[in-house]
Amino acid sequence: MKHKFFKGFLVGTLATVGAVVGSVFAFKKTYVEPVETKVEEINDNRKRANRKRLSAHQG
Repeated sequence: MKHKFFKGFLVGTLATVGAVVGSVFAFKKTYVEPVETKVEEINDNRKRANRKRLSAHQG
């Protein structure tokens, strides 16, 4: 009886840990990475606008 309990407990624990890891990974892919890419795009556009602004007054 004891052996079955520990085996079931171990399987349940591993399944729970797997579900939590999967949830964290899905959250990162869904929310964190798109925000990071949007921030990078904004910074790239800002750099491009500054270069255009400065080069327009060189001539």
